[in-house]
Amino acid sequence: MSGRAIISCFSPPSTPCSRRTLLRHATPPPPFPLLLLSRRSHLLAGKLLANVKSQKNVSESKKYEDVVLKKTRGFHGAGEEPKWWQVFPKRWVIVILCFSAFLLCNMDRVNMSIAILPMSAEYNWNPSTVGLIQSSFFWGYLLTQIAGGIWADTVGGKQVLGFGVVWWSIATIITPIAAKLGLPFLLVARAFMGIGEGVAMPAMNNILSKWVPVSERSRSLALVYSGMYLGSVTGLAFSPFLIHQFGWPSVFYSFGSLGTVWFSVWLSKAHGSPLEDPELRPEEKKLIITSCFSKEPVKTIPWRLILSKPPVWALIVSHFCHNWGTFILLTWMPTYYNQVLKFNLTESGLFCVLPWLIMALSANFGGWIADTLVSKGVSVTRVRKIMQTIGFLGPAFFLTQLSHVNSPGMAVLCMTCSQGTDAFSQSGLYSNHQDIAPRYSGILLGLSNTAGVLAGVFGTAATGYILQHGSWDDVFKVSVGLYLVGTVVWNLFSTGEKVLE
Repeated sequence: MSGRAIISCFSPPSTPCSRRTLLRHATPPPPFPLLLLSRRSHLLAGKLLANVKSQKNVSESKKYEDVVLKKTRGFHGAGEEPKWWQVFPKRWVIVILCFSAFLLCNMDRVNMSIAILPMSAEYNWNPSTVGLIQSSFFWGYLLTQIAGGIWADTVGGKQVLGFGVVWWSIATIITPIAAKLGLPFLLVARAFMGIGEGVAMPAMNNILSKWVPVSERSRSLALVYSGMYLGSVTGLAFSPFLIHQFGWPSVFYSFGSLGTVWFSVWLSKAHGSPLEDPELRPEEKKLIITSCFSKEPVKTIPWRLILSKPPVWALIVSHFCHNWGTFILLTWMPTYYNQVLKFNLTESGLFCVLPWLIMALSANFGGWIADTLVSKGVSVTRVRKIMQTIGFLGPAFFLTQLSHVNSPGMAVLCMTCSQGTDAFSQSGLYSNHQDIAPRYSGILLGLSNTAGVLAGVFGTAATGYILQHGSWDDVFKVSVGLYLVGTVVWNLFSTGEKVLE
């Protein structure tokens, strides 16, 4: 349309704009083929534009995936595989941290069994006083077994285990100061140390019940408990050297300070459950959640129901029988080597290392056997009974041989074999708490370990009394008798099936 026509259309009525005028000045429409071609061109252009946008989005998505891969795999070049520590199972990181906590636990516990020799000479302590000091640890240890289990199942294993390590590390550091102040202060310091270590086992049991599948339970617990044995190895190996070089107080200062290092790593790497870990890979989270029992925080504890189950009492009685012999060997073995086998301080420490080293190896070997049997279809009940029977009858047999050997080498061999077979208990009664009551595993371990601690208190103190009025043969006879009682009770009443929801 021309400018004149447009103006005339908006003119006043005196100059009307007729339809003929508009048609005369309007631009004619394009022919139909050209109009169709134009529409097709617009459609083609739209498709091309959409493809460009799609390719741009794909490119941006690819760039985003590359960024994610770089972050999750530690990408440094084309085609590079992720590093082994980036794909290492997080559940086994938790297991290793628990292992290292238990290593420190026994390092701080057994150093007294070596340091007590120069300490008793310096302070003129008789065997009864030594037995009292050795048993004072168990006073505090006894107090926090059930309380630690309740605390772990209601608050969480991560917090409770961290508290325990810090507490017992401080108590270890102040032990020399307490000894110089007097015997009552030393007894209190050792009891305080027991309070910290008393929560360790229930807390560990709680956190592993959330992180470790049933098919890996025996191996994981065996590894954690072997940390205790290697802690004994480390403590018994380094304590004589530190005492000779720097005096007996140095043992407590150096070992206790290691707890702060562990605690800092624990805070940064550990999480209470897989659901709380933002860095856990989805496939591992799925494996853990589908393989582990639900572990919601416990609000009420059915004490009557728990104590009405025969397998619970089988655990309690068997734990008492087992720990009587174990704690006697733990606390009195250096004295036995020194007084009976006539080894000096360094030799006593070194020869005490061998049985604990064998325990660490046999515990993991037993865990592998147990998990293999379970994976091949053998019932958990049968596996637990087999492993614990070895853990009872093996030590009983080798302790009976001690009265018939004449050479120190054979005595050390009997001690080593006794403790090596004892370690199969880690795949027996020590794995059974999570079998029969996964939701209350911390509380149940607190219950049974309370009986075990009572065995440590009475057994350690009774050994000092027996040695004043009898002999080492009498000490070993009591242990053998309790091992036999435990064997009968365990095989009659224990089970590997869940009895508590």
